[in-house]
Amino acid sequence: MGLYKGPSCKLCRREGVKLFLKSVKCETAKCPLGKRSYPPGHNGPLFRGKMSEYAIRLREKQKARRFYYISESQFRRYYEVAAKQHGDTGEELLQIVETRLDNIVFRSGLASTRRNARLMVKHGHFLVNKKKVDIPSYLMKESDVISIREKSLKKFENQLEVSKTKNTASWITANYDANEYIFNQIPTREDIDAPINEQLIIEYYSR
Repeated sequence: MGLYKGPSCKLCRREGVKLFLKSVKCETAKCPLGKRSYPPGHNGPLFRGKMSEYAIRLREKQKARRFYYISESQFRRYYEVAAKQHGDTGEELLQIVETRLDNIVFRSGLASTRRNARLMVKHGHFLVNKKKVDIPSYLMKESDVISIREKSLKKFENQLEVSKTKNTASWITANYDANEYIFNQIPTREDIDAPINEQLIIEYYSR
């Protein structure tokens, strides 16, 4: 299953929660979820049935995928890797997706949404430890340093000004003068503000 290319707001309505896929619009009264809190589609307003246990777990998995803008095949692969670790599988899964390069770019304030971050990484605007990386799924390691390519700095002038007014994630240190964003450590579950019940996802994949 590939990545969704349609209207972002429909995804928030489908999952019944803000996934912040449209940046500023999600924080204003223009957000469609506030006006139409039912799922999209002809029968959306009429649906009153109770979801099955399977459907609840499926929706949670879909919500997580859409929140991080990850394909089904990649997300399942991350689950399989997390399941082999010795820690809590749910936390391990979230830690893996949080260390993706596109997510770190977003968490650093260099992109307004994860979808934009993915696109900018693919266009080759970023360096990791001074080397060009254009793979959004590239997994960062502790102490890795992201910087914007010198040729791309002009494209980021407005976003850099916006990023200075927002707090970066607690596990990232921003050095605006040096154009560096340091990935200090892998975040714990308490640090990750994702509106996701990872236990339901684990139950979905392990059924």
